[in-house]
Order: sequence, then C-alpha cells, then structure tokens
Amino acid sequence: MKALRIVGAAFVATAVLLPASSAAANPFSAGSPGLGDPFFPLAGNGGYDVGHYALRLDYRPATKVLTGSVTISARATQNLDRFDVDLRGFTISRLEVNGRSAAFRRSGQELIITPKSRLRAGRPFTVRVDYAGVPEVVTDPDESIEGWTPTPDGAFLVNEPQGSPSWYPVNDNPRDKATYDIVVTVPKGLTVMGNGVLVSRVTYGGSSTFWWHESFPMAPYLATASVGKFDLTQYKVGRIPAYVAVDSGLGDRAVLDKLPAIVQYYASVFGPYPFDAVGAVVDNAPDVGYALETQTKPSFASMPSEATLAHELAHQWFGDSVTLKEWPDIWLHEGFATWSQWLWDEHSGRRSAHDVFTELYATPATDTDLWTPPPANPGEPANLFGTPVYDRGAMTLQALREKIGDRVFFRLLRDWLVQHKYATITTAEFIRLAEKESGQHLRHFFDVWLYQPVKPTSW
Repeated sequence: MKALRIVGAAFVATAVLLPASSAAANPFSAGSPGLGDPFFPLAGNGGYDVGHYALRLDYRPATKVLTGSVTISARATQNLDRFDVDLRGFTISRLEVNGRSAAFRRSGQELIITPKSRLRAGRPFTVRVDYAGVPEVVTDPDESIEGWTPTPDGAFLVNEPQGSPSWYPVNDNPRDKATYDIVVTVPKGLTVMGNGVLVSRVTYGGSSTFWWHESFPMAPYLATASVGKFDLTQYKVGRIPAYVAVDSGLGDRAVLDKLPAIVQYYASVFGPYPFDAVGAVVDNAPDVGYALETQTKPSFASMPSEATLAHELAHQWFGDSVTLKEWPDIWLHEGFATWSQWLWDEHSGRRSAHDVFTELYATPATDTDLWTPPPANPGEPANLFGTPVYDRGAMTLQALREKIGDRVFFRLLRDWLVQHKYATITTAEFIRLAEKESGQHLRHFFDVWLYQPVKPTSW
C-alpha cells in the first residue's frame, strides 16, 4: 500500500502578535462574512486568501453519510481576530487553527471561527475541520439542484454557483482560487472521480481510496468528487492524461470518442490546453439533468450530445482557466462556450457560426426568451443560465468576429486567455482588450449587444 502524502503547500505558522504601535495602526478585526457579489453577497469570506485545500472524505451510499477532514491552507490579508468559512449542515467534531482548538459558531452557511491566537496580515495559517452528516442538496434560484446529490450507486457532484459548501468547508467565491488534493474512500467496487491527476487508487478490505490532485488554481464551484459504478478509461491526448468515466448502466458511448479531437482543435485555436489532465464524467443523474464544466473533467448527468461535449470542453479555457470575478458576468463563460460549440460545428463541416447567428437573429424582437434580459445584465440569480446568456452572448462574439475580422478576433481570444490565465475577469476588461486589439471604438457595439434589453438593430 502506497503511503498517503498530500501534495501541495501546507502552510504551518504560529500567530505573531503585533507591537502595540503597529497594532493600533492596523487593528485586529473580523473578516467580512461575504465578498459582496451582486447575486450572492454572502458567498465567500473576507480577510484571507486560500492557497490549498486538502480533503479527506469517506462516503457510504447506503446511509448517505459523508465523513470529512479538511485542511485549508490560507494567508491572512488583514489582521484577524475572527473569520468565516462557508459550510452547510454537518456536525463538527473538531476545529483547529494552526493546530490549536478554536471556538466556532454557526449562522446559516457561515462557520464563524475565533482562533485562540490572532492572525497577522500576510502570515500563513491552517484551518482543520472534521465533520460528518448527510449532505444537504442545494436548490438554486432557478429551481435546479446542485451540490452533493445522491444517485442510486453513489453521488453526482456539481456546484455552480453555490453547491460547494454542501460537502466541504470552503471560501466559496470564484475570486479565491486554490489547488486541491481530494482523497475519498468508498465501498469496494465504486469509483471516485475528482479533479486533476489520479495519484493513487488503493483497495484494502472492503474499501477503495482514490486520491486526485489538482495542481492548477481552481474556483471552488469547479471541484468534484463524483462517486459511482463507473467504467473508467484512461489514455492520453497528446501528452495529457485523459480519464473518461461512464456509468456502467449507460449505453452508446461513441460521442465520447470525439473528445481528443475537440480538445486538440480548441488548442489549435485558443492556445494550449490549460491543465495537466482532461476527461469526462458521465453519470446517470436524471434529478440533476444538466452538465457542468468541472475542472479537467466536465460532468454530465446523462450521455451528452456532441454539441454539449464541445460546449463543456470549451469551458476549460473559458470559465475554468479564466473565471468570472462576479456572477452577473456569467456570459464570459456561457456565451464563449456556446460560440465555441458553433465553431466546432463549423470546423466539422456542419453549419457555420455565421449561419447559426443569422438563424437566431431572425428571431422577432418580441421574443423575450432570446433578447431579454441582456447577457451582461441578467438582472437576478434566476436568470444566470437563461437563453440570452448563452445564445445572445454567443451572438455577441460572432458579431464581433465579423466586425473586426478573423485575424484580429482570434488573436484577441488568445491574448485574453494568456493575459488572464488562472485568474478572474470582468466584462469591462474584455471590452478594453477588444478595443485595444482592434483599434476600434466598440463601446456602442458592446452596449447594444450586452446591456440593452432589446434586439440589437445596428452596431
């Protein structure tokens, strides 16, 4: 049996008290209970930045009980005497900061922690939380479900936008990316699919333990650890290891044979694939009913179409590598991935992106399903995954492509990805770069396509 060694930076520190004069100038205070997102203001927490999550989980599908021990390695960004972590439900049996028991209390999904020694700005610290219970399934404003969702043979894990705290303690905001080690023990015969590279798979007695390591920064909602009776196929796309897991009860899997070609084509257009693993997890989760771009291995609740596969793989560039800073900018993910699936169709000899744009543009202005609300101003959380974000967002990109020409447009996309790799982004930043690359004034163009709640008529 291979010894289990968690990979990644493990910050170890003891709190250092400031001199009286310095403390007076920079008083200790509580980190904010949220980061002020317009749609989810209490998602995430202030006062610190997470560098790494080390998750050790045990899941028993028969009882639906999840037992976890999670170590968060972080760095204080202000002088802290208290801070929050996001966690929904569970009974907490142990909570330590820098190896010492810490006081805590609960308020909704806020786990409010008071360490024994105050934390100095700029210094690393660790938080360990041991917990157990039956995870709560999260219902979103659009009535879809997410988080740790039970299936007949395990659990299907997708978290966009607020499901992560349903299964691990986290600073649940896309602005705070971190690396991950996800180690999960399940009954023998089941498989766990996590992010990144499979470090080890060990079966002992009646249990199997899977250890996945994600070495690239990842937004919390992109983490996964789906459990089930999967047929796992491993191969390489170029030099990149690929892991494709399919629920053993699902039939025709031919569409998944397209995965290498799609990834290689996108790499030729957008730039190198941004991570060190790729793949897909295809489960039988009809209660969820949708797909998500979980980092390195998109997750599908059923066998995807080729268009859906192309869409979720495009997200590895647009959404996973570069990630929105605030949720109202979701078109930077979904509009880009939808347009990318059009581009894959164009490359494959089917309809061109121009033809799709033309067909959609023929939609009457009175059809609010397409035109309202505008992509960069969805108005409320229930509209995050509405048709305008996807289709009108994609139309914005195709209209821009035709306005500034292919040479400039594709250079713009590549530069966008290079300049913001593994970081978070805003619509305003994209507009500025588009104007810089094209040498054109594009404020009117982006205003009518992204912000006006009517069908664009001139741009």
